[in-house]
Amino acid sequence: MLKIGQAAPMFILPDADMDPVDIATCRGKNHVILFFYPRDGTPGCTLEAVDFSDHEEEFSRHQCTVLGISRDDCLKHAEFRDKHGISVRLLSDAEGMACRKYGVWQAKEVDGVKKHGIVRSTFVIDKQGVLRFVQYGVNPKGHALEVLRVVKEIN
Repeated sequence: MLKIGQAAPMFILPDADMDPVDIATCRGKNHVILFFYPRDGTPGCTLEAVDFSDHEEEFSRHQCTVLGISRDDCLKHAEFRDKHGISVRLLSDAEGMACRKYGVWQAKEVDGVKKHGIVRSTFVIDKQGVLRFVQYGVNPKGHALEVLRVVKEIN
């Protein structure tokens, strides 16, 4: 698992429109907020993505790019985005490369069965590419506002 003060792992992933997003291009320009979530369309994931979208303008005023990441494919992301009016970019990590780099792909026990999945997690990366906020096991309710408070302290 990653810690505050470490260099953030870089990656390139496609968004819901299949356009590649390279987070390294934000360096020197914007802070990056990455929120990893288990799956499109589930109640907690929908709440979190909509909440970040509802506050996207305010994040933008604080020079932040907000990116949501799950292992769903681009088409599923597009359907999810369009159905719920999500404005933040959703990135597809179908191979799990970014999930492994950020330590969010973890063993879980669901109904007595052990399997791997994404642990809902959020990272704030400053303009220099350094992790300034790391939280694993996020509760989606009110989380976007919590992250916004963190961002205001960075600026």
